[in-house]
Amino acid sequence: MEIISKEQKRMARYAKAMGHPIRMYVLELLSKQSCCYSGDLTEILPIVKSTLSQHLKELKSAGLIQGEIEAPRIKYCLNKENWAEAQQLFSQFLIISTNTTDCQTNK
Repeated sequence: MEIISKEQKRMARYAKAMGHPIRMYVLELLSKQSCCYSGDLTEILPIVKSTLSQHLKELKSAGLIQGEIEAPRIKYCLNKENWAEAQQLFSQFLIISTNTTDCQTNK
C-alpha cells in the first residue's frame, strides 16, 4: 500500500520547481502573455544567462513551461495543461488544509 498519492507527488514536484523567486517571476510573466523569448528574460532579470537557463530548465523539467527552439532563441510559454493541474491540486490542498482543526499536543 502506497501512502503517498500520485497527486501528492505531482504537487511536490510543482512546488519544488516554484520554490525560487526568479521562477515565480517567470511563471507570473508567462501567465500574463502568450510566450517569451529567453533573450528577453535575460534583459529583464538581473541574473546571468547560465543561471536563467538553470531556472528555465527546472520549470521545464517539472512540466510547468515548454520551450520551442526558434534559432537562435528559445520561445517559452506555460504548459497550459500542467499549469491547470497545478492550480487545481494546490487549490484542493489549500481548501482541505484550511478546514482542519488545530493540532493539540498533550503536555
